Amino acid sequence: MLREINDRAALELLLTEGPMTRGQIGDLTGLSKVTASQTLARLEERGLVEVVGTQAGGRGPNAALYAVVSSSAYVAGLDVGPQMVSTAIADIHGRTLAEVTVSPDGNDDPVAVVHSAVVKACKSARVSLSKLRGVVIGTPGVVDPRSGDVRFSFDLPAWHEGIHEALARDLKREVTIENDVNLAAVAERSAGAAKGVDNFVLVWAGRGLGMAVVLDGKLHRGRSGSAGEIGYLPVPGVPLPEDVRAVPGRLPSLAGGLQSLVSAEAVAELAQGYGFAGVADAVAAGERGEPLLDEIAHRLALGVASVCVVLDPGMVVLAGDVGKAGGRALTERVEEAVARICPIRPEVVTTAVEGNPVLRGAVLAALEQAREELFAS
Repeated sequence: MLREINDRAALELLLTEGPMTRGQIGDLTGLSKVTASQTLARLEERGLVEVVGTQAGGRGPNAALYAVVSSSAYVAGLDVGPQMVSTAIADIHGRTLAEVTVSPDGNDDPVAVVHSAVVKACKSARVSLSKLRGVVIGTPGVVDPRSGDVRFSFDLPAWHEGIHEALARDLKREVTIENDVNLAAVAERSAGAAKGVDNFVLVWAGRGLGMAVVLDGKLHRGRSGSAGEIGYLPVPGVPLPEDVRAVPGRLPSLAGGLQSLVSAEAVAELAQGYGFAGVADAVAAGERGEPLLDEIAHRLALGVASVCVVLDPGMVVLAGDVGKAGGRALTERVEEAVARICPIRPEVVTTAVEGNPVLRGAVLAALEQAREELFAS
């Protein structure tokens, strides 16, 4: 047991801090020089650690620098949508080796779509499928935390009960399906505006409207996985989702509730009424665009204030097409509008994650799984 504890401590340190000498590992883990040497020898023998260079010291010979072997494990992260599937392959250090985006081309079989996307990404990264230690898939909709299946997704009707097990059987490894906005929050806390923040919510305004809740550093999914489905929030003067769901041809983002006010489609329609092509144009227009930004902020504040009086998160991150386009001009207005509605004034910020935040979050979640498996092996 002590050997296992020492091995894990050394691996965790090397993964989080990078290459280190035997002495540095000993100092930071509290291990003696002899024990640190024995630990590194065991890890090296198992193919988990290797010498990657040397570090000049005092009068004696240079000390060997140790690092975790990059090829000891790989992970795959996926962002699955109705039109495109993006896949990233990363090594155990989190370095992205390949990123591939493909179209389902009318194929609505989730197993075939995911299999094809992962195989193409692995080929591009020159990584064998058998080397994958973690696979995390981000999808829109509600994911049941007990079964791991997508319980409901308007955009992905073929993703139903049994898909989770079918994917794991096809790829011959454990697969995790996670709500896409939750994964965006994972990325935000790791390398975005909420880095190191333990309590925050991320509001995603895109084709649909969603929210991720992070409490005490952990995602809060709720009993059924529906925590954060803020698009269904009833708003005075706006039809309830049940009243408009059956209207033929109606987009899900216009199907009642708060979602019908601040989805990308709703905001685009609103912008046209003000004479703008979109939120970004209003921001660039300066004073002329302020009335549109005020209206969008007021609509967003209805949802943000409702969340704040229940959770008091401290920080609210605006993400998705609307949040990114609005930038600081929008976040400042939302913060002020929320303060007018309720006695809480949260810090409202724009997402700071570069690239695809859902894909980045999927890779990070897969890395956490792979590293845990590596530590326990």
